[in-house]
Amino acid sequence: MIIRAAESVRELPAPPYAFGLGAFAVFCLLLYITLRFDRD
Repeated sequence: MIIRAAESVRELPAPPYAFGLGAFAVFCLLLYITLRFDRD
């Protein structure tokens, strides 16, 4: 019972869409770097 109460209080430090946008930005950056190095 105590564990269930503790689970309901836990919150994310940012809204879920912020994590999606952050992951999208990181993957875009990695893809850009990969394609830049591939041209050399």
